Amino acid sequence: MPPNDPQWGKKNNDGPPDLDEILRKLQQKIAGLFGIKGRGPDAPRPPGAPSGGIGSGVAFVALLIVAVWLASGFYIVDEGNRGVVLRLGKYLETTMPGPRWHIPYPIESVENVNVAQVRTVEVGYSGNTRNKQPQEAQMLTDDENIVDVQLAVQYTLKSPEDWLFNNPGDNVKQAAEASIREVVGKSKMDFVLNQGRANIAADVRTLMQHILDRYKTGINVTTVNLLPASAPEQVQPAFEDVVRAGQDRERFKNEGQSYANDVVPKARGTAARLLEEANGYRASVISTAQGDASRFRQVLAEYEKAPQVTRERMYLDTMQQMFSNVTKIYVDQKGGNNLLYLPLDKIMTLSQQQAQPPMTVEAPRASTATEMPQPPGTPDMLTSRRDALRSRDREAGR
Repeated sequence: MPPNDPQWGKKNNDGPPDLDEILRKLQQKIAGLFGIKGRGPDAPRPPGAPSGGIGSGVAFVALLIVAVWLASGFYIVDEGNRGVVLRLGKYLETTMPGPRWHIPYPIESVENVNVAQVRTVEVGYSGNTRNKQPQEAQMLTDDENIVDVQLAVQYTLKSPEDWLFNNPGDNVKQAAEASIREVVGKSKMDFVLNQGRANIAADVRTLMQHILDRYKTGINVTTVNLLPASAPEQVQPAFEDVVRAGQDRERFKNEGQSYANDVVPKARGTAARLLEEANGYRASVISTAQGDASRFRQVLAEYEKAPQVTRERMYLDTMQQMFSNVTKIYVDQKGGNNLLYLPLDKIMTLSQQQAQPPMTVEAPRASTATEMPQPPGTPDMLTSRRDALRSRDREAGR
Protein backbone atom coordinates (compact mmCIF):
# COMPACT_ATOMS: atom_id res chain seq x y z
CA MET A 1 0.00 0.00 0.00
CA PRO A 2 1.53 3.35 -0.93
CA PRO A 3 2.23 5.81 1.91
CA ASN A 4 -0.08 8.44 0.48
CA ASP A 5 -3.06 6.02 0.44
CA PRO A 6 -5.79 7.32 2.78
CA GLN A 7 -6.37 3.76 4.08
CA TRP A 8 -2.71 3.33 5.07
CA GLY A 9 -2.29 2.30 8.69
CA LYS A 10 -5.88 1.15 9.04
CA LYS A 11 -6.95 -2.50 9.65
CA ASN A 12 -7.82 -4.45 6.54
CA ASN A 13 -10.98 -6.46 7.20
CA ASP A 14 -10.36 -8.63 4.17
CA GLY A 15 -7.01 -9.98 5.40
CA PRO A 16 -6.41 -13.21 7.33
CA PRO A 17 -7.51 -13.16 11.02
CA ASP A 18 -4.98 -12.83 13.79
CA LEU A 19 -3.71 -16.10 15.33
CA ASP A 20 -4.05 -14.79 18.85
CA GLU A 21 -7.62 -13.87 18.14
CA ILE A 22 -8.39 -17.34 16.84
CA LEU A 23 -6.86 -19.04 19.90
CA ARG A 24 -8.64 -16.71 22.27
CA LYS A 25 -12.03 -17.37 20.70
CA LEU A 26 -11.43 -21.12 20.72
CA GLN A 27 -10.37 -20.96 24.35
CA GLN A 28 -13.50 -19.03 25.23
CA LYS A 29 -15.71 -21.59 23.50
CA ILE A 30 -14.10 -24.52 25.24
CA ALA A 31 -14.21 -22.72 28.57
CA GLY A 32 -17.89 -22.07 27.98
CA LEU A 33 -18.46 -25.76 27.35
CA PHE A 34 -16.82 -26.66 30.66
CA GLY A 35 -18.60 -23.87 32.55
CA ILE A 36 -15.49 -21.66 33.00
CA LYS A 37 -16.09 -17.95 32.71
CA GLY A 38 -13.72 -16.44 30.19
CA ARG A 39 -11.59 -13.39 30.78
CA GLY A 40 -11.88 -10.46 28.44
CA PRO A 41 -9.00 -9.00 26.54
CA ASP A 42 -8.77 -5.97 28.85
CA ALA A 43 -9.00 -7.99 32.10
CA PRO A 44 -5.98 -7.73 34.38
CA ARG A 45 -3.60 -10.70 34.16
CA PRO A 46 -2.44 -12.45 37.28
CA PRO A 47 1.16 -11.87 38.39
CA GLY A 48 3.63 -14.09 36.52
CA ALA A 49 1.16 -14.85 33.73
CA PRO A 50 2.46 -14.52 30.22
CA SER A 51 1.56 -11.25 28.67
CA GLY A 52 0.71 -12.65 25.20
CA GLY A 53 -1.99 -15.13 23.96
CA ILE A 54 0.55 -17.76 22.83
CA GLY A 55 1.08 -19.17 26.36
CA SER A 56 -2.60 -19.60 27.01
CA GLY A 57 -3.01 -21.37 23.67
CA VAL A 58 -0.24 -23.86 24.48
CA ALA A 59 -1.82 -24.64 27.84
CA PHE A 60 -5.13 -25.24 26.16
CA VAL A 61 -3.60 -27.55 23.59
CA ALA A 62 -1.84 -29.48 26.37
CA LEU A 63 -5.12 -29.80 28.25
CA LEU A 64 -6.82 -30.99 25.08
CA ILE A 65 -4.15 -33.63 24.49
CA VAL A 66 -4.50 -34.89 28.05
CA ALA A 67 -8.27 -35.13 27.64
CA VAL A 68 -7.92 -37.04 24.41
CA TRP A 69 -5.35 -39.37 26.02
CA LEU A 70 -7.65 -40.11 28.95
CA ALA A 71 -10.58 -40.68 26.60
CA SER A 72 -8.56 -43.28 24.72
CA GLY A 73 -8.80 -45.50 27.80
CA PHE A 74 -12.45 -46.28 27.17
CA TYR A 75 -13.14 -49.65 25.49
CA ILE A 76 -16.04 -52.06 25.01
CA VAL A 77 -15.87 -55.84 25.53
CA ASP A 78 -18.23 -57.66 23.19
CA GLU A 79 -20.48 -60.54 24.20
CA GLY A 80 -18.60 -63.82 24.20
CA ASN A 81 -15.27 -62.02 24.72
CA ARG A 82 -13.12 -61.25 27.71
CA GLY A 83 -10.87 -58.22 28.16
CA VAL A 84 -7.43 -58.98 29.56
CA VAL A 85 -5.92 -55.78 31.06
CA LEU A 86 -2.12 -55.55 31.11
CA ARG A 87 -0.23 -52.94 33.11
CA LEU A 88 3.25 -52.38 31.75
CA GLY A 89 2.98 -55.83 30.11
CA LYS A 90 1.98 -57.63 33.32
CA TYR A 91 -1.42 -59.25 33.79
CA LEU A 92 -3.74 -57.09 35.91
CA GLU A 93 -7.33 -58.35 35.53
CA THR A 94 -9.92 -59.90 33.23
CA THR A 95 -13.00 -57.83 32.46
CA MET A 96 -16.45 -59.05 31.49
CA PRO A 97 -18.53 -57.87 28.49
CA GLY A 98 -19.63 -54.23 28.58
CA PRO A 99 -18.11 -50.71 28.50
CA ARG A 100 -14.87 -50.42 30.48
CA TRP A 101 -12.01 -47.98 31.11
CA HIS A 102 -8.33 -48.45 31.79
CA ILE A 103 -5.33 -46.21 32.07
CA PRO A 104 -4.43 -45.41 28.49
CA TYR A 105 -1.42 -46.64 26.62
CA PRO A 106 1.51 -47.00 27.32
CA ILE A 107 0.68 -47.62 30.98
CA GLU A 108 -2.09 -50.18 30.44
CA SER A 109 -3.35 -52.09 27.43
CA VAL A 110 -6.28 -54.42 26.74
CA GLU A 111 -6.40 -57.68 24.78
CA ASN A 112 -9.85 -58.82 23.64
CA VAL A 113 -10.03 -62.62 23.65
CA ASN A 114 -12.98 -64.53 22.13
CA VAL A 115 -13.81 -67.35 24.56
CA ALA A 116 -17.02 -68.47 22.78
CA GLN A 117 -15.44 -69.21 19.41
CA VAL A 118 -14.98 -72.90 18.56
CA ARG A 119 -11.53 -73.37 17.08
CA THR A 120 -10.44 -76.39 15.03
CA VAL A 121 -7.10 -78.12 14.64
CA GLU A 122 -6.55 -80.84 12.01
CA VAL A 123 -4.05 -83.67 12.28
CA GLY A 124 -3.16 -85.80 9.26
CA TYR A 125 -4.75 -83.52 6.68
CA SER A 126 -5.32 -79.84 5.98
CA GLY A 127 -8.38 -78.22 4.46
CA ASN A 128 -10.03 -81.47 3.39
CA THR A 129 -9.37 -85.18 3.57
CA ARG A 130 -7.92 -85.24 0.05
CA ASN A 131 -4.99 -83.06 1.09
CA LYS A 132 -3.45 -85.73 3.30
CA GLN A 133 -0.27 -85.14 5.27
CA PRO A 134 1.54 -88.52 5.32
CA GLN A 135 4.04 -87.49 7.96
CA GLU A 136 1.22 -86.71 10.39
CA ALA A 137 -1.25 -89.43 9.34
CA GLN A 138 0.97 -92.55 9.34
CA MET A 139 1.21 -94.18 12.77
CA LEU A 140 2.53 -97.46 14.17
CA THR A 141 0.19 -99.80 16.05
CA ASP A 142 0.95 -102.17 18.89
CA ASP A 143 1.23 -105.17 16.53
CA GLU A 144 3.79 -103.30 14.37
CA ASN A 145 1.48 -102.32 11.52
CA ILE A 146 1.22 -98.91 9.87
CA VAL A 147 -2.16 -97.18 9.57
CA ASP A 148 -3.29 -93.76 8.35
CA VAL A 149 -5.24 -91.92 11.03
CA GLN A 150 -6.76 -88.46 10.60
CA LEU A 151 -8.64 -86.46 13.18
CA ALA A 152 -10.03 -82.99 13.83
CA VAL A 153 -10.00 -81.40 17.29
CA GLN A 154 -12.44 -78.67 18.31
CA TYR A 155 -11.74 -76.57 21.39
CA THR A 156 -12.70 -73.38 23.21
CA LEU A 157 -10.96 -71.15 25.75
CA LYS A 158 -11.67 -71.40 29.45
CA SER A 159 -8.91 -69.05 30.71
CA PRO A 160 -8.07 -66.12 28.40
CA GLU A 161 -5.09 -64.99 30.48
CA ASP A 162 -3.50 -68.47 30.29
CA TRP A 163 -4.23 -68.52 26.57
CA LEU A 164 -2.33 -65.25 26.08
CA PHE A 165 0.71 -66.02 28.22
CA ASN A 166 1.12 -69.83 27.98
CA ASN A 167 0.13 -70.59 24.40
CA PRO A 168 3.04 -70.71 21.94
CA GLY A 169 0.63 -71.06 19.01
CA ASP A 170 0.65 -74.75 17.95
CA ASN A 171 0.48 -76.50 21.31
CA VAL A 172 -3.02 -77.85 20.57
CA LYS A 173 -1.87 -79.58 17.39
CA GLN A 174 1.24 -80.95 19.10
CA ALA A 175 -0.83 -82.27 22.01
CA ALA A 176 -3.34 -83.85 19.59
CA GLU A 177 -0.61 -85.54 17.55
CA ALA A 178 1.18 -86.83 20.65
CA SER A 179 -2.08 -88.15 22.14
CA ILE A 180 -3.27 -89.95 19.01
CA ARG A 181 0.13 -91.56 18.49
CA GLU A 182 0.19 -92.80 22.07
CA VAL A 183 -3.32 -94.25 21.92
CA VAL A 184 -2.80 -95.88 18.50
CA GLY A 185 0.58 -97.23 19.62
CA LYS A 186 -1.15 -99.14 22.44
CA SER A 187 -3.89 -100.61 20.21
CA LYS A 188 -4.06 -103.41 17.67
CA MET A 189 -4.55 -102.69 13.99
CA ASP A 190 -7.96 -104.41 13.80
CA PHE A 191 -9.16 -102.41 16.80
CA VAL A 192 -8.06 -99.12 15.20
CA LEU A 193 -9.56 -99.91 11.80
CA ASN A 194 -12.87 -101.43 12.85
CA GLN A 195 -14.64 -101.24 16.19
CA GLY A 196 -12.31 -99.01 18.24
CA ARG A 197 -13.07 -95.66 16.64
CA ALA A 198 -15.24 -94.23 19.44
CA ASN A 199 -12.98 -95.54 22.19
CA ILE A 200 -9.87 -94.07 20.57
CA ALA A 201 -11.53 -90.65 20.19
CA ALA A 202 -12.55 -90.62 23.87
CA ASP A 203 -9.06 -91.65 25.00
CA VAL A 204 -7.43 -88.98 22.82
CA ARG A 205 -9.69 -86.26 24.22
CA THR A 206 -8.92 -87.26 27.82
CA LEU A 207 -5.18 -87.42 27.22
CA MET A 208 -5.15 -84.09 25.33
CA GLN A 209 -7.02 -82.31 28.10
CA HIS A 210 -4.59 -83.68 30.67
CA ILE A 211 -1.59 -82.44 28.69
CA LEU A 212 -3.04 -78.98 28.05
CA ASP A 213 -4.06 -78.54 31.69
CA ARG A 214 -0.61 -79.54 32.84
CA TYR A 215 0.92 -76.75 30.73
CA LYS A 216 -1.82 -74.28 31.81
CA THR A 217 -2.83 -73.33 28.30
CA GLY A 218 -6.40 -72.32 29.22
CA ILE A 219 -7.86 -74.59 26.52
CA ASN A 220 -10.94 -76.78 26.85
CA VAL A 221 -11.13 -79.65 24.33
CA THR A 222 -14.77 -80.10 23.35
CA THR A 223 -14.78 -82.66 20.53
CA VAL A 224 -12.37 -85.08 18.87
CA ASN A 225 -13.62 -86.30 15.48
CA LEU A 226 -11.69 -89.37 14.33
CA LEU A 227 -12.00 -90.05 10.60
CA PRO A 228 -12.13 -93.66 9.35
CA ALA A 229 -8.64 -95.14 9.55
CA SER A 230 -7.15 -96.98 6.60
CA ALA A 231 -4.01 -98.76 5.54
CA PRO A 232 -1.29 -96.95 3.57
CA GLU A 233 -1.93 -96.62 -0.15
CA GLN A 234 1.05 -98.85 -0.99
CA VAL A 235 -0.51 -101.89 0.73
CA GLN A 236 -4.17 -101.06 0.23
CA PRO A 237 -4.96 -104.04 -2.12
CA ALA A 238 -3.37 -106.55 0.24
CA PHE A 239 -5.12 -104.96 3.16
CA GLU A 240 -8.48 -105.23 1.39
CA ASP A 241 -7.84 -108.95 0.88
CA VAL A 242 -7.12 -109.33 4.56
CA VAL A 243 -10.30 -107.46 5.43
CA ARG A 244 -12.37 -109.67 3.14
CA ALA A 245 -10.77 -112.77 4.64
CA GLY A 246 -11.64 -111.53 8.10
CA GLN A 247 -15.21 -110.88 7.04
CA ASP A 248 -15.47 -114.37 5.55
CA ARG A 249 -14.10 -115.81 8.77
CA GLU A 250 -16.70 -113.99 10.82
CA ARG A 251 -19.42 -115.12 8.42
CA PHE A 252 -18.35 -118.75 8.64
CA LYS A 253 -18.17 -118.51 12.40
CA ASN A 254 -21.68 -117.11 12.52
CA GLU A 255 -22.98 -119.82 10.21
CA GLY A 256 -21.29 -122.53 12.29
CA GLN A 257 -22.69 -121.05 15.48
CA SER A 258 -26.13 -120.91 13.93
CA TYR A 259 -25.89 -124.56 12.87
CA ALA A 260 -24.66 -125.54 16.32
CA ASN A 261 -27.53 -123.64 17.95
CA ASP A 262 -29.93 -125.64 15.78
CA VAL A 263 -28.37 -129.10 16.11
CA VAL A 264 -27.09 -129.19 19.68
CA PRO A 265 -30.46 -128.59 21.39
CA LYS A 266 -32.08 -131.26 19.22
CA ALA A 267 -29.30 -133.73 20.01
CA ARG A 268 -29.58 -132.97 23.69
CA GLY A 269 -33.34 -133.45 23.56
CA THR A 270 -32.96 -136.75 21.72
CA ALA A 271 -30.32 -137.91 24.20
CA ALA A 272 -32.55 -136.99 27.12
CA ARG A 273 -35.51 -138.81 25.53
CA LEU A 274 -33.44 -141.94 24.87
CA LEU A 275 -32.10 -141.80 28.40
CA GLU A 276 -35.61 -141.59 29.84
CA GLU A 277 -36.77 -144.43 27.60
CA ALA A 278 -33.83 -146.53 28.69
CA ASN A 279 -34.55 -145.80 32.33
CA GLY A 280 -38.20 -146.71 31.79
CA TYR A 281 -37.27 -149.91 29.97
CA ARG A 282 -34.84 -150.83 32.73
CA ALA A 283 -37.46 -150.23 35.40
CA SER A 284 -40.00 -152.27 33.40
CA VAL A 285 -37.62 -155.19 32.91
CA ILE A 286 -36.61 -155.17 36.54
CA SER A 287 -40.22 -155.05 37.70
CA THR A 288 -41.18 -157.82 35.30
CA ALA A 289 -38.26 -159.96 36.40
CA GLN A 290 -39.08 -159.38 40.06
CA GLY A 291 -42.73 -160.27 39.42
CA ASP A 292 -41.76 -163.43 37.52
CA ALA A 293 -39.36 -164.45 40.26
CA SER A 294 -41.99 -163.86 42.94
CA ARG A 295 -44.55 -165.85 40.95
CA PHE A 296 -42.06 -168.65 40.37
CA ARG A 297 -41.33 -168.85 44.09
CA GLN A 298 -45.04 -169.03 44.85
CA VAL A 299 -45.52 -171.74 42.23
CA LEU A 300 -42.52 -173.61 43.63
CA ALA A 301 -44.02 -173.52 47.10
CA GLU A 302 -47.29 -174.93 45.75
CA TYR A 303 -45.44 -177.48 43.64
CA GLU A 304 -43.61 -178.78 46.68
CA LYS A 305 -46.95 -179.30 48.40
CA ALA A 306 -48.70 -181.11 45.50
CA PRO A 307 -46.40 -181.76 42.50
CA GLN A 308 -48.90 -183.68 40.34
CA VAL A 309 -51.75 -181.23 40.77
CA THR A 310 -49.47 -178.25 40.21
CA ARG A 311 -48.06 -179.73 36.99
CA GLU A 312 -51.50 -180.35 35.61
CA ARG A 313 -52.70 -176.90 36.53
CA MET A 314 -49.64 -175.30 34.94
CA TYR A 315 -50.30 -177.35 31.82
CA LEU A 316 -53.92 -176.24 31.66
CA ASP A 317 -52.97 -172.57 32.19
CA THR A 318 -50.43 -172.79 29.40
CA MET A 319 -52.83 -174.43 27.03
CA GLN A 320 -55.45 -171.80 27.81
CA GLN A 321 -53.03 -169.03 26.94
CA MET A 322 -52.09 -170.77 23.72
CA PHE A 323 -55.65 -171.51 22.66
CA SER A 324 -56.74 -167.94 23.35
CA ASN A 325 -54.36 -166.74 20.61
CA VAL A 326 -55.19 -169.29 17.88
CA THR A 327 -58.24 -169.60 15.67
CA LYS A 328 -57.87 -173.19 14.44
CA ILE A 329 -57.27 -176.40 16.45
CA TYR A 330 -56.62 -179.92 15.16
CA VAL A 331 -57.11 -182.78 17.66
CA ASP A 332 -55.46 -186.14 16.88
CA GLN A 333 -57.55 -188.92 18.30
CA LYS A 334 -55.61 -191.80 19.72
CA GLY A 335 -56.15 -195.13 18.08
CA GLY A 336 -57.80 -193.64 15.03
CA ASN A 337 -56.95 -191.99 11.76
CA ASN A 338 -59.41 -189.10 12.03
CA LEU A 339 -58.48 -185.51 12.85
CA LEU A 340 -60.94 -183.27 14.66
CA TYR A 341 -60.99 -179.70 13.31
CA LEU A 342 -62.27 -176.99 15.61
CA PRO A 343 -62.95 -173.63 13.81
CA LEU A 344 -62.70 -171.49 16.91
CA ASP A 345 -62.81 -168.23 14.95
CA LYS A 346 -66.15 -169.16 13.42
CA ILE A 347 -67.47 -170.35 16.74
CA MET A 348 -66.40 -167.17 18.55
CA THR A 349 -67.88 -164.95 15.82
CA LEU A 350 -71.19 -166.83 16.00
CA SER A 351 -71.21 -166.57 19.81
CA GLN A 352 -70.66 -162.79 19.65
CA GLN A 353 -73.46 -162.36 17.12
CA GLN A 354 -75.84 -164.34 19.34
CA ALA A 355 -74.83 -162.31 22.40
CA GLN A 356 -75.65 -158.99 20.70
CA PRO A 357 -79.33 -157.78 20.94
CA PRO A 358 -81.28 -157.55 17.66
CA MET A 359 -81.18 -154.08 16.01
CA THR A 360 -84.96 -153.65 15.43
CA VAL A 361 -87.58 -151.18 16.50
CA GLU A 362 -90.03 -153.98 17.42
CA ALA A 363 -90.44 -155.36 20.89
CA PRO A 364 -87.85 -157.91 21.79
CA ARG A 365 -88.91 -161.47 21.16
CA ALA A 366 -87.88 -164.62 22.95
CA SER A 367 -84.99 -166.22 21.26
CA THR A 368 -85.87 -169.65 19.86
CA ALA A 369 -82.38 -170.45 18.72
CA THR A 370 -80.65 -173.06 20.73
CA GLU A 371 -77.12 -172.60 21.76
CA MET A 372 -74.59 -174.58 19.86
CA PRO A 373 -73.08 -177.24 22.05
CA GLN A 374 -69.48 -176.64 22.89
CA PRO A 375 -67.22 -179.19 21.30
CA PRO A 376 -64.75 -180.97 23.50
CA GLY A 377 -61.52 -179.08 23.90
CA THR A 378 -63.02 -175.58 23.61
CA PRO A 379 -61.89 -172.78 26.02
CA ASP A 380 -65.10 -173.12 28.10
CA MET A 381 -64.42 -176.78 28.56
CA LEU A 382 -60.85 -176.11 29.57
CA THR A 383 -61.98 -173.49 32.04
CA SER A 384 -64.43 -175.89 33.67
CA ARG A 385 -61.77 -178.53 33.94
CA ARG A 386 -59.33 -176.05 35.47
CA ASP A 387 -61.94 -174.99 38.05
CA ALA A 388 -62.48 -178.62 38.97
CA LEU A 389 -58.75 -179.11 39.47
CA ARG A 390 -58.54 -176.04 41.68
CA SER A 391 -61.40 -177.36 43.84
CA ARG A 392 -59.57 -180.64 44.20
CA ASP A 393 -56.39 -178.80 45.16
CA ARG A 394 -58.24 -176.94 47.86
CA GLU A 395 -59.68 -180.15 49.19
CA ALA A 396 -56.26 -181.77 49.15
CA GLY A 397 -54.85 -178.86 51.02
CA ARG A 398 -57.36 -179.30 53.78
